[in-house]
Amino acid sequence: MAEKIIELGASDVLSMLPDRAPEAHKGCFGKNLLLCGSRGYTGAAYLAAMGALRSGAGLVYLGVPESIYAIEAVKLNEPVVFPLPDEGGMLSGSAVPAILEKLGKMDAVLVGCGMGRSAGTLAVLEAVLKNAVCPVVLDADGINAVSGHKDLLRGRTAPTILTPHDGEFVRLGGTLDTDRMDAAGMLARNLGCVVVLKGHRTWITDGYTFYRNTTGNPGMAVGGSGDMLAGMIVSLLGQGIKPLEAAACGVWLHGAAGDLCEKELGQYGMLPTDMLEALPRLMK
Repeated sequence: MAEKIIELGASDVLSMLPDRAPEAHKGCFGKNLLLCGSRGYTGAAYLAAMGALRSGAGLVYLGVPESIYAIEAVKLNEPVVFPLPDEGGMLSGSAVPAILEKLGKMDAVLVGCGMGRSAGTLAVLEAVLKNAVCPVVLDADGINAVSGHKDLLRGRTAPTILTPHDGEFVRLGGTLDTDRMDAAGMLARNLGCVVVLKGHRTWITDGYTFYRNTTGNPGMAVGGSGDMLAGMIVSLLGQGIKPLEAAACGVWLHGAAGDLCEKELGQYGMLPTDMLEALPRLMK
């Protein structure tokens, strides 16, 4: 049974956002490492990085396979994009030393958006989960990689946030034969993680406190929407918001941006890039 069920409103979310001191600099608003993208999935890395920046991140370091570095470097101006060794268009295990060199300086890390499934993805994921002392967000192929190695999650002392859709949720060991809230809570307790079970009325939980999201619409059901959300959550973590609240705020803001786009554009043609443009208007 849930100990506490919460539905956020706009005032709740704004009250959770950290104040920005007049004398602050970019280092005060979070250093975020994003390991995303692969050949054919350059958009996932772009949307994750821009989702992080549009939700207030001070510094975003985006590590991508060397074979797509030029594409990302041209598309992205604000993030620090850097190339990593790859194999077959996906990160290789030889990228681990360069990743570990940056890892200790980060406030939050995102792994998975558009990375693809490979031995290299698993090697990178394992290195991050074993060595990161900051919160880690796993999305998409980060979740797929860890689904067969759940001991990596249970062994962590720092927070981990998982953002599965239904298929990924089942691969992690969750069951959708029961109430979605209960299912999300059970998996969160089993893995010792915050779980964001995406879908209509997304549930966000650490297994004990439950947030039920009330924003969003079917126009958001388009490729890239989840990558943007993952970037938003890692950004809020990097700014110092506690993991459960960062995930809940990110989901609410993501859905609210979608609702704003629905009003202005309608559901049929709205895109994650439109939601990126709408997001700052919700965080004033």
